[in-house]
Order: sequence, then structure tokens, then C-alpha cells
Amino acid sequence: MQAILERVEAALGVSDETVLTVTGIGDLPSAFPVTDFAVATVGAAGRAAARLFGGDVVTVDRRLASLWFGMTIRPQGWELPPLWDPIAGDYETANGWIRLHTNAPHHRDAALKVLGPHRSRDTVARAVAKWDAEALETAVIAQGGVAAQMRSEAEWRAHPQGAAVAAEPLFHKITRAEGRGWTPRGAALSGLKVLDLTRILAGPIATRFLAGLGADVLRIDPPDWDEGAVIPEVTLGKRLARLDLGSKEGRARFCDLLRQADVIVHGYRPDALARFGLSSEEMHAIRPGLVEVSHSAYGWGGPWAKRRGFDSLVQMSSGIAHQGMAQAQMARPVPLPVQALDHGCGYLDAAAVLHGLALRQATGRGCTLRLSLAKMADILMSSRGGPQVDLVPETEHDLSAHLEATDWGPARRIHAPLAIGGRTLDWAYPARRLGSDAPSW
Repeated sequence: MQAILERVEAALGVSDETVLTVTGIGDLPSAFPVTDFAVATVGAAGRAAARLFGGDVVTVDRRLASLWFGMTIRPQGWELPPLWDPIAGDYETANGWIRLHTNAPHHRDAALKVLGPHRSRDTVARAVAKWDAEALETAVIAQGGVAAQMRSEAEWRAHPQGAAVAAEPLFHKITRAEGRGWTPRGAALSGLKVLDLTRILAGPIATRFLAGLGADVLRIDPPDWDEGAVIPEVTLGKRLARLDLGSKEGRARFCDLLRQADVIVHGYRPDALARFGLSSEEMHAIRPGLVEVSHSAYGWGGPWAKRRGFDSLVQMSSGIAHQGMAQAQMARPVPLPVQALDHGCGYLDAAAVLHGLALRQATGRGCTLRLSLAKMADILMSSRGGPQVDLVPETEHDLSAHLEATDWGPARRIHAPLAIGGRTLDWAYPARRLGSDAPSW
């Protein structure tokens, strides 16, 4: 855990005397030190907040950090919809394994355009079995879908994209123009305006964390976007609006919001926002002094820099699922027990925001900081943990007594895993449906 934390803070270029205390016991079962990774990334975000607020003690509960890398919401008298589309999952090809990610309707349509109009996993499996894995990956991506062939770690390291990820820094940092800035008022982010343009799952975790520190987070979604079961998990503490950035009116309204924002967090591919006249350079021209934090799936250089991707796909590409399969002596891919790349990246996104705010406070300049899920995989795969202690199953004591009045019904949450100088995370709003609010501060 300490080695991961030191690597993160060295990449940010910071060191301080903030004490990080780790309590609790237990490990998520994995071929990799997932719980160490959880503690280190949550701790890095906590220490970044402490540096900004002037705190000197950060406490992370190891057990709760493990649980927060999964789903934290516990519905009371209602059920979450399924997390995965029925077609999504791992399939055996003629020469290996591939994962199809079909949760978004247009990604499902892209995969079935290649494989045929199948309506069940069995028929999809029979179609996939006739394909070469790399050829199918290429064909699905060419149709605008998302898929990942399972590669070993050695194959990934030898791949041009794997080599590009290994060579790039954990944080890409670009200094921007001077501009006005938010100033801390006590041990919270009260008054900080955060524009949230994030999607499943890393970015929403980052902005949920910032909201838990008191930031005014306004999430903006396209008119028809939905994320199913993930929405009650990640909208905690946020206000939620919709805008069509492709329309003249929507873009104008967004620019008005941006001019008043202190921070923007997004997870779009490197060229996606530029299509709306909102490249990184254009956003910083609209709002000098902006702190911009973003992440991509496969890194910021190399042949896959603009490739769509998700945590489960990066696990397949990078060798994580292959190594899990080998260690467990299984005949199929064995991924991490949680979406750890997303969660870890989310907390480091938050740490980057807090670091960017500290830089702006010191220099008056805005900045851009960029991360990637593939770099999270690189960190995790190069980390070594000690003997693992089984995580005791969840108990009533893990849950907050507070009843959260979500739009779907009452719910409880796992206790937050972090305290900064004795202050725990707290959220002003319950989880709600996308589009619940007007696009205004």
C-alpha cells in the first residue's frame, strides 16, 4: 500500500507530513493487491484534501475501502436493476477469449451488427466461437462498439499500446493561463463549483468524493443518456441536469456554466469534446484559471489513444484477467473482484482536482491533469502485496443508520472509508434520477 501511495504522490510532485492511519483488516480476494490499491488511492485523495485544508491526520478504514470499491447502496424494500446487459460478458473465440461490453444500446447494436441479430447469450456464443479473437475485436470496434481480446501481461507489454502506457506518466500535467480561483473556507469545499461531464464509472466516483467534501457538483448529461443501476450509486450529493451540446442553445448554456465553474471533470475520449468546440484549449480560453481533470481508457498516446473502453475491457487487454485465470487455475478469464481500475482512477481524479486547486492557489494558474484506466492497470500489476486476510462478509455494523431518500426508494449506505482530521464525508443530496435539476448553479 505504501509503495503505491508513494508512487502516486511522487507523480504529483508532492510530499508532506500528513499522517495516514490505516484501520480495519481484510483483503478482497485477487491475484493482485486490490485492497492495498483501494487504501492507497482513497488515502491519496484524502491526503490531497488535507494539504489543501491544512489537516494533518487522514484515516482510511481498510475494510470499508474494500467495500466502497464495490456498490455502496443498499436498497430498503426495492431492488436495483441488473448491472449488466444480458449479452455483455466473456466469450470463447476460435483461439482465445474476448469480452463484449454491451450495456449501452449503441454498443450492443454494434456488436450484433458484426455477429448477427442474435437474441440470447447461447446464440451469441456460437457466433463468437467461429471468430479469431483479434479479428472480432477489430470488427466490433470498427462498427463503433467496444470489445477486448484477452491478452497475457507479456503480450500487453509487447503490444504498441501497452508499451505506450508503460512509458507515459501517471499524471499528464499542463499549466494553463492565469485566472480567478476559489479559496478554501475551512475544512471543506463549500462554494467550489464542479462541472461533471463524467460517465461510468471513474469520473462519477471522483465527483461523488468531491461532493462528499462539500463541493457544488453539477452533473450534465445528454438528453437521452442513462446508466441503469449505476445511477443510484454515483449521483449521491450531486445536482443533475441535461443539455444537448450539439445544439446552439445547449452549447451556449454550457459555456455560461463553464464561465462560472472552478473545476471540470470529464471522461470523454481525447477528441470528443472538440467536436462541440470544447477542446481543452477552448475551455480554458472560456474560463481562465480552470482546473480540468480527465481520464481515458487506454492512455493518451499510442495507437489506441482514442479507443473507447471500460474497466472490464482494460482488465482483459492488459493481462489482469489472464493472470487471474492462471493463478486460480481456471479455464476462463478471472477478472478482479471489483471494478478496481475505475474506482482507483476515480479517487486519483479527485486527488488531481485537489492538487490542481492547490496549484492555482499558489500560482494563480489553471491546469489540465490527465489519467487513464490503463495506467491504473499498470500500477496494480506492478504492485506486490503481502499475505491476504479474508474479508469478513458485510454486517449490519458496516451500514450507516441514516436512511437516504433516493428517487427509487429508501436506502442505506456503507459507512464512508475516509476521515480527514476527524471529519468524515457528508453529502447534501440523496441519489436521484438524471435530469432532476435545471442546468444552473
